[in-house]
Amino acid sequence: MIDIQNQEDSRNIAIDRVGVKNLSYPVTVLDRKKKTQQTIGSINMYVNLPHHFRGTHMSRFVEILNEHHSDLHIEKIGLILQKMKDKLHAQEAQMEVCFPYFIEKKAPVSGARSLMEYRCTYLGRLTDRKDFILSVQIPVTTLCPCSRELSDRGAHNQRSIVTIQIRSKKLVWIEEIIEYAEESASSPVYALLKRQDEKAVTERAYDHPMFVEDIVRDIAEKLNRDERILWYHVESENFESIHNHSACAAVEKHKTESCDSLGRFQ
Repeated sequence: MIDIQNQEDSRNIAIDRVGVKNLSYPVTVLDRKKKTQQTIGSINMYVNLPHHFRGTHMSRFVEILNEHHSDLHIEKIGLILQKMKDKLHAQEAQMEVCFPYFIEKKAPVSGARSLMEYRCTYLGRLTDRKDFILSVQIPVTTLCPCSRELSDRGAHNQRSIVTIQIRSKKLVWIEEIIEYAEESASSPVYALLKRQDEKAVTERAYDHPMFVEDIVRDIAEKLNRDERILWYHVESENFESIHNHSACAAVEKHKTESCDSLGRFQ
């Protein structure tokens, strides 16, 4: 049969990224307490396309993924990216795996247990070297220091989303990233709270007022002390409760001048 994708293209325009998006697939991720956790990933897979090829072979992305359907986890990303490069004759391959990660949390007073969801992403890229980024979104509570100082009764607070992205030379647990964020906020967020827990959470937030700038700086201090981390990007968005807009802040830092190793997948 005629291979249309391999036909030559005369427009002389290379394509930076071509592939498949939003593939739902079972994945295995590392869990600090249970060793591994089964979840469902939304997967994007891309390669570059030289100017002389009309198209890429989309089915090969799924074929490569299916080869690892029973054991798809972080340590396989490098292997999958290499197969993408080889089978699709590409110089660059990229894979994004977005997934919900669950941690059992206890309410601060009652001890009531519930599962808390965190949105995570693995981003792997392979050219002549490897690159791997772990991204974690952590919901937290913040209480405005200015509002507490000005008001005679109470202070406004809001739910915030902290996004931490890291490159590391050694394993950094998702749980550790979550702890960095929750320790830097006015209070953690819980899936289940009893009345006594609500009292404790709101009072803790009142005792730990934080601007959005405070959060990213406090997290940056923790990441600066972590020698495993080579690079980070931290962003916090406060969904304001008394304004019709969000407040946000971000900080990024390369902790090492060396670019020889930008990821930790094999």
